[in-house]
Amino acid sequence: MAEHKEEPVIESVMDKISDKFHGGDSSSSSDSDDDKKKGSSSASAAADMKAKIYRLFGRERPVHSVLGGGKRKSPNSCLDLPVILTHAAADLILWRNKKISGGVLGGATAIWLLFEVMEYHLLTLLCHCLILSLAVLFLWSNASTFINKSPPNIPEVKIPEDVAVNVALALRYEINKGFATLREIGHGRDLKKFLIVIAGLWLLSVLGSCCNFLTLFYIVFVVLYTVPVLYEKYEDKVDAFGEKAMIELKKYYAIFDEKCLSKIPKGPLKDKKH
Repeated sequence: MAEHKEEPVIESVMDKISDKFHGGDSSSSSDSDDDKKKGSSSASAAADMKAKIYRLFGRERPVHSVLGGGKRKSPNSCLDLPVILTHAAADLILWRNKKISGGVLGGATAIWLLFEVMEYHLLTLLCHCLILSLAVLFLWSNASTFINKSPPNIPEVKIPEDVAVNVALALRYEINKGFATLREIGHGRDLKKFLIVIAGLWLLSVLGSCCNFLTLFYIVFVVLYTVPVLYEKYEDKVDAFGEKAMIELKKYYAIFDEKCLSKIPKGPLKDKKH
């Protein structure tokens, strides 16, 4: 009888101990669930804050990624040549390597000084550079036997077929895209885009009357090398100012649309899909 009484006592004690352990586990699991909920809520709050921040032109990616940078899957493949070129251009424009970017800008400045300030001609410059290079290589190759030095190692340069095809395809895509945009504007389906293109062409005509093509190209090149990197550095301040400017522009555009554009008869609508 004593043994039968001891068994339920022992079982009740074991049940209490197990309940305590399970209670501790449930409390720890509930704490971890609370931590997860807090982490997810903070992450969602951070995402909402990022979504509320105004970026110029509705940009959602970093400036480097917008200009064509980012991760490359196969950087040594010729099939990804447009990706490699855009990535290298983004690195140059944003001065990821200051020596290379400075060298490119210095070379462009030297070319502009040669053609504009010194009034050098392109064909003359090319011929003089080729004459100098060929003369140095020819004399070096013939004099190497007399001065006991190895002749110059002139590499064999060939343009791979796939590289040429990829470049041609990339140019073809951009040209067709431009023609499609012009065709859409010509049909009178997008008044806003029409006004933007007309304003851009008029601005180019004004700049072209003030300077020649090479000077204009050099100005665009310098702007392209300075504006993106400055914008990346002072991104928050520029975006805040841009937000205010866009609000004011939308107000003036709404007034202009109400008084002028809404009274202009629109072109034919887009063809309906059958």
